[in-house]
Amino acid sequence: MIDWRKRVMDKQALFVLFQGLLISLSGVLAPGPLTAVVIGKGARSPYAGALIGIGHGVVEIPLIILIYLGMSIIFKLEWLQIIIFIIGGIFLGLMAYDMFKSIYTNKVGNKDYRGSSIFAGIALSAGNPYFILWWVTVGVAIITKVATYGKLVLAIFIVLHLSCDVFWYFVLSTLTYNGKRFFGLTFQKVLFVICGVFLSFFSIKFVYEAVIKLL
Repeated sequence: MIDWRKRVMDKQALFVLFQGLLISLSGVLAPGPLTAVVIGKGARSPYAGALIGIGHGVVEIPLIILIYLGMSIIFKLEWLQIIIFIIGGIFLGLMAYDMFKSIYTNKVGNKDYRGSSIFAGIALSAGNPYFILWWVTVGVAIITKVATYGKLVLAIFIVLHLSCDVFWYFVLSTLTYNGKRFFGLTFQKVLFVICGVFLSFFSIKFVYEAVIKLL
């Protein structure tokens, strides 16, 4: 005979898992620097989004594990946040420059996009202080709640969350790639301008935040 208490706990675990996944998806679907790069690289490859999502996971999984181990306080240190803001701002600025340069030199249609999509996912995630701060604030609550039902439930949460990341970015890059094929090079140039401006904005914002923290 199945213990009714175990069945209740199983249902509660599923509910908490589903709830945690929905809340964490707010971070996945929210537009940001990673979205802009997925669109920019997606104009040249439909698989760029999935690769960027994998790179994103390379940073996200260890971060979740560190939070689970109670080390989230490290990422709240002001000096570390300043370093992340500066490095992230510089990297975003370089990516914006690369996009504008492609338009100026008429190399938008060139499939040899400078830089690996996986590396872009790693660098943009590690260099995005808002992504890290989201996990050490909202994410801590999610992980704490999910982890109360055991390591297996936490592992399932990580796999599901990462799958959503990869799937969403793959959808974005595929839509962008097909849009480019349908509308042509002009469409791609417009996308690069929009993404370049978007990345420039975040680049300036990150550096500005670092300067404010230093003052």
